[in-house]
Amino acid sequence: MGPYHIVLTHFPIALWSLAMLVILWRVVSSGSLAQRLDHALVPLLTVALLSGLGAYATGTQVWPWESISASPLGRNHLMMAAWTVVLWAVVWWLRWRRGEAVWAGALRWAMAVLALLGGGLLAVTGTLGGHLTNAPTDLSELLRRLGWEVYSTFYVPNLTVGALGAFALLCVLLGLWARRAGSSSAG
Repeated sequence: MGPYHIVLTHFPIALWSLAMLVILWRVVSSGSLAQRLDHALVPLLTVALLSGLGAYATGTQVWPWESISASPLGRNHLMMAAWTVVLWAVVWWLRWRRGEAVWAGALRWAMAVLALLGGGLLAVTGTLGGHLTNAPTDLSELLRRLGWEVYSTFYVPNLTVGALGAFALLCVLLGLWARRAGSSSAG
């Protein structure tokens, strides 16, 4: 299953990276190119999410659960992959459900933060997967300098928990602000 997983991971990596760039372009531009790219965003995110789910499913079959869960590196890779898939599913759902409204007001900046966070999670997930296949990257050294030894440390760093909490609070505040701005302009 390992070779299939390695091949399948390239699709969500490429598609989510492209989606991140499209989102960031759309956040800073309302031009015709940005709008045309935005029209392709939901189909792009749909295919990316389906391929990400396929990559995750095959990834769980590469090694026996007892082996992968016994390794801090394996557990971190599974955890980061799950976070990556869930975060990009949220981005897909927001864009699909809210439509063009995601580019108005504060929601626009929430989309930018989500895209950047998704790109970061994608990079870390790929780096950890590279270690599992004996192909480490330079990002590993940055993680090590930040205090995360990928071969022996299994934890959610306090900084990560704090960042997730702050991000969740920011999303709630942005949602409330956007709702207030929308209801005041409608009334």
